[in-house]
Amino acid sequence: MIERLQKFIARAGFTSRRKAELLILQGRVKVNGEIVRTLGYKIDPEKDIVEVDNKILKPESKIYLVLYKPVGYLSTLYDPFGRKTIKDLLYGKIYSRVYPVGRLDQDSEGLLLCTNDGELANYIIHPRYKIPKVYEVLIEGIPKEYELKKLREGVILEEGKTLPAEFDILWKDEKKELTFLRVVLYQGWKRQIRRMLALFGYRVLKLKRTKIGEIELGELKPGEFRFVNERERQWLESLKV
Repeated sequence: MIERLQKFIARAGFTSRRKAELLILQGRVKVNGEIVRTLGYKIDPEKDIVEVDNKILKPESKIYLVLYKPVGYLSTLYDPFGRKTIKDLLYGKIYSRVYPVGRLDQDSEGLLLCTNDGELANYIIHPRYKIPKVYEVLIEGIPKEYELKKLREGVILEEGKTLPAEFDILWKDEKKELTFLRVVLYQGWKRQIRRMLALFGYRVLKLKRTKIGEIELGELKPGEFRFVNERERQWLESLKV
């Protein structure tokens, strides 16, 4: 499979694609022993030998890990304001470059899938593939059945109408006016569940993602992570078929 040189360097886990372009322009990249300074230069990873600073690069193996993102952490690897990110949880434990698949807002917690497989990340994020994401949500108030019906059918947010979803009551405490919901989404707009419930005047007190497709949070505690098991890996690979 032919691909651009800078993409191959990034895929090998050496650096980002943008920085790979700088390395090429600086004359630090060789293909089959010859310096290449042309952006967009194409190679065959199966046949060509790529070196950066005289180090031979090989494509990185695919990594999939399940992280329990705690409340208070950003679902990103860098924050210009110095706030805590998931990189703080992985630093010194994972030496390959992995990225979060989708987001959980700072006030939410639970399952965050991280990988270096950009192709697979697209399958999980894109609503076209209808990968279910399951959440446990505690809210103030007791939603009425007609409100739940509207939430299930789809409501209008800034981006448009939400896809059909599942909103089911697991338990409710009418004295304390609290409701615990199980919510299943097939898309991932920013703070979507919070905004959907806010349309009916309900404030989210706690939001936790427990499952993405066949991958479950399981017994992980906040801040812990694990690599996917064989069953989960097989499911992930099946998405590409």
